[in-house]
Amino acid sequence: MSWDTALPLLIVVSSLIPGLIIFFLAEKQVAARITLNMLGVLVKLALAGVMLWGVFHGHHYEVRLPLLPGLDLVLRADRLSMLFVTLSTGLWFVTTVYAIGYLEDSPHRSRFFGFFSLCVTATVGLALAGNLLTFLLFYELLTLVTYPLIVHRGTEAARLAGRNYLIYTVGGGALLLLATVWLYTLTGTLEFTARGFLSGLDAVHHPALVVIFVLLIAGLGVKAALIPFHGWLPQAMVAPAPVSALLHAVAVVKAGAFGIVRVIYDVYGVEFAASLGVTLPLAILASVTIIYGSLRALFQDDLKRRLAFSTISQVSYIVLGVAVAGPMATIGGLVHLVHQGVQKITLFFCAGNLAETLGIHKISEMNGVGRRMPWTMAAFTVGAFGMIGAPPLAGFISKWYLGLGALDADQSWVLIILVGSSLLNAAYLLPILYTAWFKAPPASWPAERFFGRYETAWALLAPPVVTALLTLVLGLLAFAPFSPLEWARLITSREFTP
Repeated sequence: MSWDTALPLLIVVSSLIPGLIIFFLAEKQVAARITLNMLGVLVKLALAGVMLWGVFHGHHYEVRLPLLPGLDLVLRADRLSMLFVTLSTGLWFVTTVYAIGYLEDSPHRSRFFGFFSLCVTATVGLALAGNLLTFLLFYELLTLVTYPLIVHRGTEAARLAGRNYLIYTVGGGALLLLATVWLYTLTGTLEFTARGFLSGLDAVHHPALVVIFVLLIAGLGVKAALIPFHGWLPQAMVAPAPVSALLHAVAVVKAGAFGIVRVIYDVYGVEFAASLGVTLPLAILASVTIIYGSLRALFQDDLKRRLAFSTISQVSYIVLGVAVAGPMATIGGLVHLVHQGVQKITLFFCAGNLAETLGIHKISEMNGVGRRMPWTMAAFTVGAFGMIGAPPLAGFISKWYLGLGALDADQSWVLIILVGSSLLNAAYLLPILYTAWFKAPPASWPAERFFGRYETAWALLAPPVVTALLTLVLGLLAFAPFSPLEWARLITSREFTP
């Protein structure tokens, strides 16, 4: 097996093997567990860097393993997959550091970190999937390995959230399976292909392809939290903060959004999907989800639930960008895949710090907390302004290109959605900042877990500070080589070049 063949497999198993070993570690084997976690993270980062550089310079990385007669399990690196792989591995690093600090004294840590590693394994696997069958297998594996993380605390609320998560995601997986089988019966192939593999079908099959598209979007829309398939996400906020960060920024919702991008790009092709008339309804659904999520966020006092409804809104920018079916809007949607992840993980890290250090879970409890935890709230402030779309932060770049793309595609109505959602973003995020920075603090804080010079444990403080700085850097250096924006340009050029 050559290096070009082995690398996609190695990058998947680099988290799989440590995760399986961690399951068998005793709770008291803290050093061994941390070593395995960090070793897996660093190896995966190194492999992702090598693969990213190779793809940029035109190297072809692919491995095929026989799975079914006429169908292989295919792992392949292309520009789109590397955007998601780089995001997942990079944010997995900071999330692992954060989780080690957050769960320092918690029970069942070996079980948690075992499934934690399997989660990123499934995410990277579906990112590298070279056909729809491989994507489906890793997509379903992601459901199975995230369920134990959601129910980790073992409370009645956690079990209820986990049950609802399974109901939604297993149902979505069934729709995805049905669509996959139907496509195979029509085409005899499931290989992802530049500009899609369906455009050559006779017009007699077009009505069936519209139905299949609806099934695919419904199946993927569950994890992407498109309405009406979003109900599981706010309930899943009973999970520990590292899990919330993982669900919202690294794995589950991003897997759904990424899958929708794959369907439009590499199954149907943007131009063929538009000719079938399916992209405009998808753009409208994404727009409704954007506004709905923001409106629901306005009325949440629980901080993590407000952020959860914000995710429902923000992830749909990705779907909106590709559904507008123009190059500029697609760039905006793809770059938002990265920018939203970095910004949202910052906010969830900060929410976890407030809960873990001071027992603060509600916005109404945050009076003056910026004076007690200034670094945490400074990071939260950067993430919040990024979500609003304030320049020069990363979120501004995403929304700018989405707006330009809407005008370029003669869909100016999208600008109304972008402006309205940005105003709603400000309406549900700025009151949090006002409460934290300007309201009088209580006479005494609740019993604190961490003491000493710093506001909380370093493993909890460093990750949000780093991701907040990254939010700024991604905005300031948006046009630098290898930036997410420039990478999104490379991806889009493949789809729209005549």
